[in-house]
Amino acid sequence: MAFDPTSRSRATAPEVMTSATSPKSPRRGEFWTAYTPGQPDDPHQPRPVLVISEDVRNRLRDDVIVVPAFSAGRIGPTRVRVPANSGGLPHDSVLFCEEITTIDKDFLQRGPLGPRVEPGTVAAVVRAIRRAIGEVVPS
Repeated sequence: MAFDPTSRSRATAPEVMTSATSPKSPRRGEFWTAYTPGQPDDPHQPRPVLVISEDVRNRLRDDVIVVPAFSAGRIGPTRVRVPANSGGLPHDSVLFCEEITTIDKDFLQRGPLGPRVEPGTVAAVVRAIRRAIGEVVPS
């Protein structure tokens, strides 16, 4: 069967998901609420997550790479503090970068919660992720 560019059938012409066509096209540095897999007993589901994967990847894939945010937690080399109102978060939070995970976009519930976080925050998260995988990273 030949490809028909005028066909709307997904069998012959699958649509590429873009930010214009997808209600769930998150961008790097945005907070979304998401159901985190493997945590069915977590009473705080859905929880805020910071999208860390690149925008082009987020448009072309059915999943995103995220770091979960918690309202409390010890600060350490793999955790980043985020002040209230940053990215739309209602209160001070801690990003647990050692819990980086890939989730299907279907697990995203709502977002973005606000504007993107500052580039310095994204850079701090990337450094913390690198530390979490064992790389020696200067502060």
